[in-house]
Amino acid sequence: MRILLVEDDAMIGESVADGLKAEGYAVDWVRDGKEADVAVGATPYSLVLLDLGLPRRDGIEVLRSIRERRIGVPVLVMTARDTVRDRIKGLDAGADDYLVKPFEFDELNARIRAVLRRHAGRAEPVLTQGGVTLDPAQRRVTLNGAPVLLSAREFAVLEALMARPGAVLSRSQLEDRLYGWGEEIESNAIEVHVHHLRRKLAAKLVRTVRGVGYLMPRDAA
Repeated sequence: MRILLVEDDAMIGESVADGLKAEGYAVDWVRDGKEADVAVGATPYSLVLLDLGLPRRDGIEVLRSIRERRIGVPVLVMTARDTVRDRIKGLDAGADDYLVKPFEFDELNARIRAVLRRHAGRAEPVLTQGGVTLDPAQRRVTLNGAPVLLSAREFAVLEALMARPGAVLSRSQLEDRLYGWGEEIESNAIEVHVHHLRRKLAAKLVRTVRGVGYLMPRDAA
């Protein structure tokens, strides 16, 4: 999953970005509202983490701009503005959730998972397809009950495919989910991750649609 972090405080931004990367997310970090506007319009993010007190353009204006442009990305506001009126204003402007600073990283991580579940239209916290179970909170995968050890990017590819069973995801779509700005991408990186998943799980669980991309069939078993 690729996340846009919009935060002007260097200490908070670095801490959140490092924590999210350790959880396996790809993170792009911008520090003002104008940069956020450009980034959201140019990149298909899975989630935006948005501070409100930003230079150049206030976070509420950024949020309203996202919704006016009909960009459907979920937005989790994280801000020191803690009055009830502020929270109502943020939610009414289009935020999917609202977290007041200071906060524990574990709570932020849990809220991210909850927002992503709601956005995907599912309530269950664990993904199951065929004999594979993926638990995003525990970063754990099992095959027929036996644990399977995956790298962070193998986990991310599998999660993307399991979240949309039967849907074909292109190589570029998967790259967008796995890699942030400035990260070098080998030309065959996705193919390598898929190869490892097939070896660790089962070849039939991830299918290649020649010339298009990859999918996990709904009837995977």
